[in-house]
Amino acid sequence: MLLDPLSDAMTVIKNAEKAGKRECVVKPASKLIGNVLKVMQKHGYVGEFTFIDDSKSGSYQVKLLGRINDCKAIKPRLEVKKGGFERYEKRFLPAQGFGILIMTTPKGVMSQEEAMKIGVGGQLIAFVY
Repeated sequence: MLLDPLSDAMTVIKNAEKAGKRECVVKPASKLIGNVLKVMQKHGYVGEFTFIDDSKSGSYQVKLLGRINDCKAIKPRLEVKKGGFERYEKRFLPAQGFGILIMTTPKGVMSQEEAMKIGVGGQLIAFVY
């Protein structure tokens, strides 16, 4: 029984990284998980990923690069104003400038660095370092 697909996807990725695997399969697939994977790929935490259609909910096959120490979904989803990122960086990341917070904004799913550049706030959904 899946209660939080994003949390399950992050756990699958983290466990595969710790086991030393080069790829993993994340299921079920969703647009949110796909967008989170795009942000992780853009920052160099995962390699290429492909959508596999199995006529149900689908899945993602993700190539791992061995760069993830920890990744988790943030529950409950925390609201962040455009100037309040430092507080959550201290809370979820081990050091300043090490890792990323992934968030949803009115402009789409992005890292906290991109949100600071364009000056928007949103909800924190995950972190990776």
